[in-house]
Amino acid sequence: MTPKPRDRILDAAMAVFRRHGFRRSSIEQAAEAAGLTRQALYHHFRSREALFRAVIERVHENALAAGSAGAATADKAGGGLADILVSQITARLKQFITSFDGSPHVDELFSEHLLQARDLYQKYAALYAAQSVATIERVRRKQRLALGMTPHELSRCIEMAINGAKSLHPGMQPAGAFLGDLTVMARTLIAGAVTAKPAARKIISKKSARKKPGGRL
Repeated sequence: MTPKPRDRILDAAMAVFRRHGFRRSSIEQAAEAAGLTRQALYHHFRSREALFRAVIERVHENALAAGSAGAATADKAGGGLADILVSQITARLKQFITSFDGSPHVDELFSEHLLQARDLYQKYAALYAAQSVATIERVRRKQRLALGMTPHELSRCIEMAINGAKSLHPGMQPAGAFLGDLTVMARTLIAGAVTAKPAARKIISKKSARKKPGGRL
């Protein structure tokens, strides 16, 4: 199936940005990689910045989809909350990392991502958090778990763990070490959040009640 023009352009642009970084890339390079004239590419994107934003947005959308798929796989396998949530988060981050993996300009692309598309970063940070909250709530209900904090609070703690892992591994590299440290932190947090289920209250019916000595039930 032939890719749509926009998809072909974004594929080409990603290859150009990975090869040259943001600052040394141009509309002309992206147009040539996509097999288009510069004027034809301008019909879709008015500037290099607009093209970069579109690439970043697609990266985030793919990461969201990967997170959903990761959670679904762990859930289907009968995993617990930690298994499902960690699978979701690591699948999402792996997808994001893979998008830029192998580029000698990873640090530049990540920093330009925040400069050129900060609003997108904030938008998807909120969507990632909402995805985690929804997963926690769904698994909590399905598995009848008792949590020592709200799904929003647990999601927030995990987000702080992600940021902590990033501080140890700038640019989320090396990816294996970054994801490994994050997994340990996330599982520790989740284990601490899941509390023992309250013991069921034993209800004694009037018929089964026995009168104790002294005239009291």
